Parts: sequence; C-alpha cells; structure tokens
Amino acid sequence: MGLFEDVSRFLENRLEEFLRNNPHLELQAIEEQLREQEQDSKRLLADLELQQKRLQDEILAIAQDIQRWHARVDKAKSHNRLDLAQAAQQREAALLRQGNQRWGQMEGVKQQIAKTQELLRQIQTRRQEVRAKAKEVEAARASTKAQSQTFSGDAWQTQTAGWNQSSSYNTFTGTDPLEDQFRRWELDEELNEIKRQMGR
Repeated sequence: MGLFEDVSRFLENRLEEFLRNNPHLELQAIEEQLREQEQDSKRLLADLELQQKRLQDEILAIAQDIQRWHARVDKAKSHNRLDLAQAAQQREAALLRQGNQRWGQMEGVKQQIAKTQELLRQIQTRRQEVRAKAKEVEAARASTKAQSQTFSGDAWQTQTAGWNQSSSYNTFTGTDPLEDQFRRWELDEELNEIKRQMGR
C-alpha cells in the first residue's frame, strides 16, 4: 500500500502543480462540478415535487373517505344502529390520523423543496461567478501571450519563419492564429501527459 500511496500523492502533487500553472483549467473543473450539482439539485427538486403531488392526491382521497364515513356515522345513529355508528366513528378517527400524518409529511416535503430551490439558486449564482472568473483568467492569459509574443526584453521578437512577412498582426493587434494554434496544441499535450500519468 505504501508504494501506491506514494504514487497517488505524487500524482496529486503534479496535478495540483499543473492546475496552479493553469488556473483556467481548475476553474473549468470547478464549473463542471457545479454543473453536476445543478443537475442533481434539479433532479431532486423534480422528485420532491412528484412526492408533494402524490401526498396531495392521497390527502384529497382520505378527506373524501372521511366525509363518506362521517355520513355513515350520522346515518347509523339516525337508525339506532349504535354498533355500526361506533365502528364507523373508529374508521373515521383512523382516517383522520392517517390524513394528519400525510399532511405532516407534505409539510416536510414543502420545506425540502424550499431548501432545494434556494440551494439551486446558490449553485447557479456560483456557477455564473466561476464562468465569469474563467473568462477573466483566459483574457489575462491571452493578453500576457500577446505581450510576450510582441516583445522579448527590449528587442522585437523576430523568428526566422516570419522574417520576410509583415508582423503587424503580431505587433499591434495582439492576435496571432499560429500562436493560438500552438497554445491549444501545447495545452492538449499537457492534459494528455496528466492523463497518461494518472492512468499508470
């Protein structure tokens, strides 16, 4: 177990280091977790609403049964059938207890629904904040890349492949399709390396 724990710790440290160097990926991971929590909350909310509807239907059916048995109590009493009247009263009392129990359950479900709705709102707000932060980080990274490709110290950075080409897209606009392509490729390579290490 010691070797396994050492390897796991090593991978965790490498992953933490990788995420520190690539904060946008950490934000993406957090955003993904929040998305999953949002889906779970929505599923839970749907289940609770179904429960509430089922309990409401049960309470309505019990109320109708109570009315029926109450009428039977009155009918039996009016015909001097006290034995039947007493049995009907017992049935009516049992239905009342059952109705009160279902009502209590429904109130509990309503509270759970309110809490889940509040949790869902918090998750959605947090997810929007994380998404906005990820955009900020990505914009900062793009800006840093643009500056680093425009200047190298105090000298212009000129590479042989683009020697005879106009570098105005590089120097003034800060956008370079080749730079973007390489950045995506390098990022993919880093991610694949992490996956390979974690798969060992």
